[in-house]
Amino acid sequence: MYRLQAVIAGTGVLVSDQVVPLPQDLVLLPLSAVPGPRQLAEWSLRGPVAFVDAEFFGGTGSQRAQVWDQGRSVLGPLVREEDDPMPGVTPISQALRRLGVVKGEHHDEFDAVGLGRHRDTEDWVTSAE
Repeated sequence: MYRLQAVIAGTGVLVSDQVVPLPQDLVLLPLSAVPGPRQLAEWSLRGPVAFVDAEFFGGTGSQRAQVWDQGRSVLGPLVREEDDPMPGVTPISQALRRLGVVKGEHHDEFDAVGLGRHRDTEDWVTSAE
């Protein structure tokens, strides 16, 4: 099982002792609850932020992503449910592209920043401590 619920932004955008550094000058803030639009808008005043949510089991699952910048939503919400056909670019990879991630030699942007490093949001919390 894979489960991730987090906000991803450039280094210095999210101020918290819970942020985890990612490649390409990004940080990940693992979340235990979905932030409201007001919170995402506030965070995005310092730079673009992406809310990402994914849950997979046995190769099937869902993804959601939305990017906020300067207090407003600029991408999404993008949703891929379990039964939807696989898009060319997943919602999370689209959001990461909007943050400037380059996939390079990796399979996609999700892989390029190492989002497969942990299988659960709680594991990201532990790595931030």
